[in-house]
Amino acid sequence: MQKKTPAVVGAILALVAFGLVAAIPSALYGGYAGVLLAGGLFGTPLPQTFLVKALISFGSILGIVGVGSLFAVTGGVIGSAVGAVSHLALRKPEAVPVAKE
Repeated sequence: MQKKTPAVVGAILALVAFGLVAAIPSALYGGYAGVLLAGGLFGTPLPQTFLVKALISFGSILGIVGVGSLFAVTGGVIGSAVGAVSHLALRKPEAVPVAKE
């Protein structure tokens, strides 16, 4: 079984990058999607009911979780690729038998 350390390190670094770069925009766009969904279901202007607020919050949370998981999976794949390439670079070459005539 291969080691999963490079994939885990890549996923952690990607989640840190998500927290620094994309957490607020994903919440914003998810909330906007929730507003559009609530507007389609309840009509505009939106009434101030619990269900409308729940839909907007659900959209915001879904945006954060969706984009965060995308970052984590992409970071894991990149970490696995870097780990595989570095493993190939560190491997010792095999001795090739010389044919005698």
